[in-house]
Amino acid sequence: MNKKNGRPPLAYRNHAFFDSADARPLRILSEYLEPRAHFQREKIRETIVFFGSARVTEDGPLAHFYQDARTLAGMLTEWSSTLEKPACRFVVCTGGGPGIMEAANRGAAEAGGKTIGLNIGLPFEQFPNPYITDSLSFEFHYFFMRKFWFAYLSKALIVFPGGFGTMDELFEILTLVQTKKLKKKMTVILYGSSFWKEVVNFDALVKYGTIAAEDMNLFQFADTPESAFNILRGTLSTQEIAQGASPDAEVPAIAHTTTPQEPA
Repeated sequence: MNKKNGRPPLAYRNHAFFDSADARPLRILSEYLEPRAHFQREKIRETIVFFGSARVTEDGPLAHFYQDARTLAGMLTEWSSTLEKPACRFVVCTGGGPGIMEAANRGAAEAGGKTIGLNIGLPFEQFPNPYITDSLSFEFHYFFMRKFWFAYLSKALIVFPGGFGTMDELFEILTLVQTKKLKKKMTVILYGSSFWKEVVNFDALVKYGTIAAEDMNLFQFADTPESAFNILRGTLSTQEIAQGASPDAEVPAIAHTTTPQEPA
């Protein structure tokens, strides 16, 4: 009850209600609508997603992966800036945290581009890095909504060495591509072939028949920023640029606008 005028709060301003189980569908929907509105305003058309460990540091034992992610993100951002476009093409997008995510956001920012961070609220590790474009830094509660935005605008995925989270994200994307739930083309690069071939025995999956031999064509390996860049430039420069984003990769237009004082 509002003590000033004796009225109960409006439902959409009732924080107790929005924090309740009854309002969970509204919280889920907000994690779709709020990022969509930002992407529209910033004219984000497509993304290139970087996955990888939050524990990789600039000066640690896997520092070369940090530097490679930073270099590759810069190369892609410089290349995308040369494309004829009414909107931002192939914007570097990460999970928004430290490690490989920071390195990719950093490389894109240093190259003068916009850069996206899809952060997730966790009790450790996951705090937004300082290289994300302010208007494109998001905080998610629901992992599945965060994953939706990774997949929805992405035309390519570069996966650096990582742990459980990286594995989860990689195999979800591979599943969507394998089952054709993603109708658009998706280039998937596993960066660091020795790491990936040691920790995941893809050949054994084929041997035991749990995946088809042709599923090995769903991804490629790269070991240098230059080789990864050449793969991406080759796959993205022909059909994708000639035809533009596929319909399911475009951010839908908002039919009308509202003011902060009068939500729809």
